[in-house]
Amino acid sequence: MTTRIDTCFAALKAESRPALVTFITAGDPDYETSLKIMQALPGAGSDVIELGMPFSDPMADGPAIQLAGQRALKGGQTMIKTLEMVRAFRKGDDKTPIVLMGYYKPIYIYGNDRFLKDAREAGVDGLIIVDLPPEEDEELCIPAVKAGLNFIRLAAPTTDDKRLPRELQNTSGFVYYVSITGITGSATPEPDKVAAMVARIKAKTDLPVAVGFGVKTAEQARAIGSAGDGVVVGSAIVSAIAGSLDADGRATPATVGAVTALVRELAAGVRMATRRSAA
Repeated sequence: MTTRIDTCFAALKAESRPALVTFITAGDPDYETSLKIMQALPGAGSDVIELGMPFSDPMADGPAIQLAGQRALKGGQTMIKTLEMVRAFRKGDDKTPIVLMGYYKPIYIYGNDRFLKDAREAGVDGLIIVDLPPEEDEELCIPAVKAGLNFIRLAAPTTDDKRLPRELQNTSGFVYYVSITGITGSATPEPDKVAAMVARIKAKTDLPVAVGFGVKTAEQARAIGSAGDGVVVGSAIVSAIAGSLDADGRATPATVGAVTALVRELAAGVRMATRRSAA
């Protein structure tokens, strides 16, 4: 099985540059604006899109992404609408990989078999389910892989050598290295420590390693991009959305542009990492 994720990372490896992985919450601040943002991301420099599935109890997320989920849920976003966003995106883009990221409960309520079938048919390439550990692989991970989806696992600074092989088992697409301890957006990763951990992960797997949690600027993207195969940015993008809204939390004419301007800056930083590593 080869997914768009596999194809994307293979192509970027041939170019000797890391991927820019961008996160938005589906339906934030509303369905139509969220879809427009999603559609604009590849042109701004995003290589992989992580689409957050809104959930009322996002335990791993910091305030920015929590508020994004609340805005989306208040606006009526559902799992059905999230999958519809993917279908709508695929009408104009059949190349950019899409990863659904979130928590297991909304999937469980939707129905595992139904979810995997609908996600695959909509054009989803992979899943990151924060609260499903490897011990629960039979629940969703293995069925997802059988359905043709990558199941992407998280590794953290606290993942020791004894635990790491278990985390990597049944993982595909890429490994998401959470570069800080704590919630999203709560601290800034240290490039030297990131590089050491990425090297430790890559000694155990041939999968690409994308680094996230705490990357906010083009300079940080450049530094982290020099250490990993990808840079994941979420809270900064979600904050750009929030900062563009009006006093009632509604989208303005500046909303889509605020996101694309930031993503262009981040993409430039990632590409600078390429030049430095290739030198």
